[in-house]
This record gives sequence, structure tokens and C-alpha cells, in this order.
Amino acid sequence: MKNMNEMLDQGAGMAPWIMEMMLNLAIAIVIFIIGKMLASKVAKFLESRMLKSNVDKAVAGFASSILYALMFAGVILMALGQLGVETTSFIAILGAAGLAVGLALQGSLSNFASGVLIILFRPFKAGDFIDAAGQAGTVDRIELFSTYMKTPDNRVIIIPNSAIANGAIVNFSKEKTRRIDLVIGISYDADIKLAKNLMQEIVDADERILKDPACTIAVSELADSSVNFVLRPWVNAADYWTVRADVLEKIKYTFDEQGVGIPFPQMDVHVHKEAE
Repeated sequence: MKNMNEMLDQGAGMAPWIMEMMLNLAIAIVIFIIGKMLASKVAKFLESRMLKSNVDKAVAGFASSILYALMFAGVILMALGQLGVETTSFIAILGAAGLAVGLALQGSLSNFASGVLIILFRPFKAGDFIDAAGQAGTVDRIELFSTYMKTPDNRVIIIPNSAIANGAIVNFSKEKTRRIDLVIGISYDADIKLAKNLMQEIVDADERILKDPACTIAVSELADSSVNFVLRPWVNAADYWTVRADVLEKIKYTFDEQGVGIPFPQMDVHVHKEAE
């Protein structure tokens, strides 16, 4: 009976401490939830304001990601402080642990550093069509560790920033104009001058093809099955694919109407009969 009374007395003495811990835990949870929501809203607000100020979408996304990470780290420290954790010593412990974690996460840190370099040197911006890390697509946004791209068939490609920064980047949208490189083959018995004149008429009739620089039309090769022309018109970058498709289609129809043959790949076989 005496032991029971002692246990009740100890429980009664611990009740205020337990209540205080429960209250601090509840407050810490509230701080974490509200802080996380606030950090997300502030980061989105910053991104929207930067976009309204005509800041590049990639830069705005990168800046909002950094702001969210910093605010979220602050929220965690505030929640731990509410629980009675000594944040100064905790920060020191985090610093020591951060070194070990940093060594284990060299790839992630490399992606972060590469993202900073991409933002600083701006080899591309949001909306540019690029070929990087073996993938081609339109840049959507640059985040802390990766870059988001969309392909013409609306697939989303997520590429680590380090893979982009450490490789060759082809930016198809950097310049306002592009040259279309076509190889047009005609049969050996076709009229070369007629074929050249027909292609020149097609180029001259298309208003989307630029007059300066002038289009190049010339015989480039006497191939196995055809006489090959190079056709190199200049167009605005936005018109590249439509003009390319239209020119090829017009050449096919025009050559068919004018009797200029476009040969299939072929091989001539000569058979010699030996005398008996």
C-alpha cells in the first residue's frame, strides 16, 4: 500500500512536467505545419512577383527553391527550440554531421553547385529549346538539384544539373535565325539545271525564307544512285520545322509534275557471259 502511494505521489509530481511537454510538443507541431505552409506561400509569392517583373522563369524558380529551403530550415530550428532542444549546440552538431553527409551526398552538392553556375552564366533560359545530357526539349524551370524540360510530345524530362553543366549544351533558340540543311537527290538522267531552277522558284515563293543570307543551292555529290544537291535556306528559328516540312513536300510535288526523278537507292549489276 505504501509503494502504491509513493507511485501515485511520483505520478502527481510528474503530471505538470508531462503536461508541459505535451503542450510544447503540440506547439512545436503547430509551428512546423504553419511554418512549412508559410514558407511555401512566401516562396510562391516571390516567384510570382519575379515573373511579373519579367525575371526569367528559370531564375525565379531557382530563387524560390533556395528561399523555401532556408525558411524550412528555420522552421525546423524553431520547432526544436520549442521542444527545449538547445539549437546552438544542435547547429554545431548539424555542422559536424553536415560534413559527413556532404561527403556522402557529393552528387547532390554537385547538382546544387551546377545549378548556381547555370543561373549565373545563363547558357539557356526558360522557353529555350536545347539539347543537353543526351536529351532534347524546351526548358521549363531550373530547381536546386535538377532542370525540368518538356519534349515536343509533352513528356517531362528531369535532368540533374551536374549532367547538364558537365556536358555540351546545344541551344537551338539562342539565335533568332537558323539554317535548314537539306540534301535533295535526283536521278542521273534528270536535267540538273531544271531541278536547280525549280528549287530556286520554291524558295523564292516562300515568304518565310529569308533573303539575307541568301539560300545556297548547289550540287554537292555524285552519289552511287543520285546526283545530290544541298539546299540551305535561312529562316526565323520559330519557323524552322514548318518551313522544312513544307519545302520538302513542295519539292516532291514539283519534281513529279516536271518529270524530275528522285531515285530509290539502287545497284547496277553487270552480268558477263563467258564463251564456251
